[in-house]
Amino acid sequence: MAHTTAEALRANFLGNSPIWYKQAIMAFLIVNPIIAVYDPFIAGWALVIEFIFTLAMALKCYPLQPGGLLAIEAIVLGLASPEMVFHEAELNFPVIMLLMFMVAGIYFLREMLLFTFTKILLGVRSKILLSLMFSFAAAFLSAFLDALTVTAVIITVAVGFYGVYHKVASGKMPHHDHDHGTDEEVIELHRDDLEQFRAFLRNLMMHGAIGTALGGVTTLVGEPQNLLIAEIMGWEFMEFFWKMAHISMPVLVVGLLTCCLLEVTKTFGYGAQLSPKVREVLEEYDALMTKERTRSDSTIIAVQAVVGVILVIVLGRHLAEPGVVGLLVIILATAFNGITEEHRIGHAFEEALPFTALLVVFFAIVAVIDHQGLFTPVIDWVRTYEGKSQEALFFIANGVLSMISDNVFVATVYINEVNELYQAGEFTREQFDALAIAINTGTNIPSVATPNGQAAFLFLLTSALAPLIRLSYGRMVIMALPYTITMSITGLLALWYLG
Repeated sequence: MAHTTAEALRANFLGNSPIWYKQAIMAFLIVNPIIAVYDPFIAGWALVIEFIFTLAMALKCYPLQPGGLLAIEAIVLGLASPEMVFHEAELNFPVIMLLMFMVAGIYFLREMLLFTFTKILLGVRSKILLSLMFSFAAAFLSAFLDALTVTAVIITVAVGFYGVYHKVASGKMPHHDHDHGTDEEVIELHRDDLEQFRAFLRNLMMHGAIGTALGGVTTLVGEPQNLLIAEIMGWEFMEFFWKMAHISMPVLVVGLLTCCLLEVTKTFGYGAQLSPKVREVLEEYDALMTKERTRSDSTIIAVQAVVGVILVIVLGRHLAEPGVVGLLVIILATAFNGITEEHRIGHAFEEALPFTALLVVFFAIVAVIDHQGLFTPVIDWVRTYEGKSQEALFFIANGVLSMISDNVFVATVYINEVNELYQAGEFTREQFDALAIAINTGTNIPSVATPNGQAAFLFLLTSALAPLIRLSYGRMVIMALPYTITMSITGLLALWYLG
């Protein structure tokens, strides 16, 4: 009986994940206490690497469970405390609220978004122009709204496109119920087109995700850490923009040029075209929807469009925190479109809440980084330099550490350290400004290298869309690599020569 129970427990552990993956997680959990006894600092770095591994294997197992086990062990071992985890979550409460309510709010705008982007997708036949539009639109919106909000929008659009074609490829009509999470029903004739369509959507999603970083660095509302830096420095909206412009604008131009070059050269997984068969299906779907659209359907789209405009205005003018605005969107979009049943509202939260839980687990890892001082040696080393060399090293160090952990945390640590030194009289105001610019651009630009570098990228990786279009951690890293290289080099040269 005991033997059978042990076998069942072993089989149930992490569910359907591969055996080797389960063994790896078990090995981490066994080895960590041994390392912690000898050196908590090394144990902290081991934990960070292991957590990144769980993110990299997100398509094998959702990172919440294995990452959560590692985080719990870290707290039990004393590498961080529950109070520290709560403190990190408290600091990032606006981000948590944003995920809980804004992503759900975007869900209730999906008909309008699908209608709008279907017209764009079918109207723009040039893949290069379409990619540029996605990247620039994401950059523009991220500068005034929020990178996570913009990412939620493009995810909603991509899931809509994918669902339409996958349904037809499975031999069903657009109005039929269908599970697009499996390819079992896909007709053999459509399988190659489906794979090409997945590649096409991967391209657009990555161009859009990079776009959120291009725009996010430019203004104080683009990324959470921008607002923190602006508050410490006393910069207003336009002042922040001009302080960053000598770096952010060249990076924006180079980022958009990189987008074009990747589509022209068809390298790093880019250049996938929308096949004629898929286009035909989407055109037929659009024609059918237009034909069958009732006055009620048109009213729903119109209401969602009005709510979308309100969303842009309120976020653009920063009249309220994004999470509060998300709640406003939910209330308006549901009240005026007759969605009053609890179960219909509940579906909107299914996408965001698992990621919100994962983000809090991530804060536990951040607490370990903070408590064990894992980044302190880097900070101390950078401080030994002066002038442009110090600014450049701040940019590089912030970028590399953001790739490893999270750009919000890295920026918070660095700007607070530099602020303390400034208050102690070690820097002039001019030096303080220069280092703040290096910190902001360093955490926002090179961090596109990995999904854990930016919350928007991590949200994309762990979204329901990622497994549908086969977007893994490794594939995201490869597809982001050319952007990482061109944008980081441009940012560093701009900082050195134009600052």
